[in-house]
Amino acid sequence: MQILQTKPNAPFIHVTTDNASISFDNVKFSYTDCLPILQGLTFDVPAGKKVAIVGGSGSGKSTIVRLLYRFFDPQEGHVTLARHDIKEVNLESLRKAISVVPQDTVLFNNTIEYNLHYADFNRPIEDVQEAARMAELHDIIERWPNGYMTQVGERGLKLSGGEKQRVAIARAILKNSRVLVFDEATSSLDSITEQKIMTALNRAAQGRTTVVIAHRLSTVVDADKILVLDKGRVVESGTHLSLVSDTASLYYKLWQKQHEADRLLRRQQEKGGVEPRPNSS
Repeated sequence: MQILQTKPNAPFIHVTTDNASISFDNVKFSYTDCLPILQGLTFDVPAGKKVAIVGGSGSGKSTIVRLLYRFFDPQEGHVTLARHDIKEVNLESLRKAISVVPQDTVLFNNTIEYNLHYADFNRPIEDVQEAARMAELHDIIERWPNGYMTQVGERGLKLSGGEKQRVAIARAILKNSRVLVFDEATSSLDSITEQKIMTALNRAAQGRTTVVIAHRLSTVVDADKILVLDKGRVVESGTHLSLVSDTASLYYKLWQKQHEADRLLRRQQEKGGVEPRPNSS
């Protein structure tokens, strides 16, 4: 595993609303020599736009997040943020410029206030509560007997899946980065809760450059551009309407496959063959 460090005297990156563009230029990456993941990946995310990245399992979606946050460096090619090669800038400043809402939220055995404030302990409690409001979590917390002093339990076991995701969204809002990345942020939620979480995610994304890594295509239909990955390359790109109108496209096939799976699940539930997933709101 790579141990990434900041180069001596590397400049701090200053990311603003106007310059928060992202670029992957002919990026090649593999975790092992015999298994290439990204094979010349090239795409751009203009400042202030929402770009979704979709594709099948193993297409390289989550690897993009790891490279952007510099958990790893590519073997070839360049990743730039605000027109700076991210290998050439201060690592801490890079990660401060990016907020990630993951699929699995890391929670501490402490109060809900502590877990929210963890995003930036320098911010006043009023800002923490405002972030919770934007994530549609504040009213839920206020109904608990101990409010913001409620203990969440080991790894947040006392919270539902939807509540955990709201914590992750509130943290991203509180961190106030110009770049926001959703990494499969709703994939483990039921469809009703997913819709509620998407409302909070869209609120958090306003005014920010946003990258959405998604499996469920229903969550990315409003993206400014959708990139379809296959074997580590962008094979299709466009809006939802342009991609789904091409019946020969990979996107169309993925869309139809997911809708058929949803229809089958609903029929089974109606017949009593499958119990609905519990509401995680």
